[in-house]
Amino acid sequence: MKKQILMIGTGGTIACKRTEEGLTPAITTEELIGYIPDVKKVCDVHTLQVCNVDSTNMTLHHWKLISRTIEENYEKYDGFVVCHGTDTLAYTAAALSYMIQNSRKPVVITGAQKPINEENTDARTNLLDSFIYASDEESHNVNIVFDGKVIVGTRAKKERAKSYNAFSSINFPYLAVIRGQEILRYIPEEEYVEDVQFFHEMSDSIYVLKLIPGLDPEVLTYLFGKYKCIMIESYGVGGIPEYLTQKFYEVMEGCREQGRLAIVATQVAREGSDMTVYEVGKKVKQDLDLLETYDMTLEAAMTKAMWLMARSDMDYEEMKTEFYRTVNHDILGYRKKKN
Repeated sequence: MKKQILMIGTGGTIACKRTEEGLTPAITTEELIGYIPDVKKVCDVHTLQVCNVDSTNMTLHHWKLISRTIEENYEKYDGFVVCHGTDTLAYTAAALSYMIQNSRKPVVITGAQKPINEENTDARTNLLDSFIYASDEESHNVNIVFDGKVIVGTRAKKERAKSYNAFSSINFPYLAVIRGQEILRYIPEEEYVEDVQFFHEMSDSIYVLKLIPGLDPEVLTYLFGKYKCIMIESYGVGGIPEYLTQKFYEVMEGCREQGRLAIVATQVAREGSDMTVYEVGKKVKQDLDLLETYDMTLEAAMTKAMWLMARSDMDYEEMKTEFYRTVNHDILGYRKKKN
């Protein structure tokens, strides 16, 4: 019996048409299916369009639309394919990993670097591969299928602006590859005993501050006064420059009691952070009990913080515990360090 798969359209390059003003999403979800006739051999596809936007315009509102659509249809279908623009696809995949947890059913996110109606495009292959993966008995949870690779939803980063191999898996292997419409699995997916959980609230009170040499310390005063969470993209394995330290201690006073989060990440994509290596990081972390991202991607750490801050039932210690709890393979370095 064929699997019943719901395709959720959101727009993006895959659904774009060329206009005088540039590429703009205009192809409907039903029309997209017409470009991959072989999908009829794979599964029965049902379609639903929740929006039709350039992914640059993707917001928390759209994430909620997608997650609620999946929850409302969860019992009706065997799996889900979300068509999405590539620019913010990694953010959406990470966000959905926290908004939809313990899913025995696959939630596959895909897109393309060129519109599906063009002759030389990656769209048709990516879309068909996504249905192949979503229809497989061994597929679970939130993953990206793109350029023949299966990437965990919390581990993707867009590293190329135009090439078909746009996404890389950061600090974690590919789960599988798809070649000739066959799945070759490298890592078995988790099989969940617990029931699926849906979370729809995400906080937008977060700012990612990228450190640059000579940054004005007063920036910290403004940001910590305005946002509930500040994520600092530091250099290398992570640290706070000496010229920012005094101001950083000042703005951090009372943060925990106010339920505010300060998270240190790294600007380096691979191999992760470890603030204990250098003096500029070790003392600050010990004194202020900062969170750090370790091997998490920025996209995963940011959306995980957004998810946690929306949980009004948590105090600082509970948020800290949850931040370091592994969700969909998002963090491994902290567990290794603790052991």
